[in-house]
Amino acid sequence: MTSDWPLWEVFIRVPGGLSHRHVGSVHAPDEAMALRHARDTYTRRMEGVSLWIIRSRDIVCSDPAHSDELFDPAESKIYRHPGFYKLPPEVEHM
Repeated sequence: MTSDWPLWEVFIRVPGGLSHRHVGSVHAPDEAMALRHARDTYTRRMEGVSLWIIRSRDIVCSDPAHSDELFDPAESKIYRHPGFYKLPPEVEHM
């Protein structure tokens, strides 16, 4: 029964794209079938050149309630921001 099948998240890299983006989910009994379901569902019009699938339960995300402790250390490192550097006048559109 499909309701017993695990949920898989689908990521696609489009032609000319540099990274994969999340496009949706599929239910499948195993990774091979998940890949076929993802292909059939999300690339019917030749939208993708690469598919990634990952079991939904294996995705780990940060807790918004703890975002301060996770992201605050980066605030003190202004040298990592592109605005920190002085550009010469001949480099106008960077």
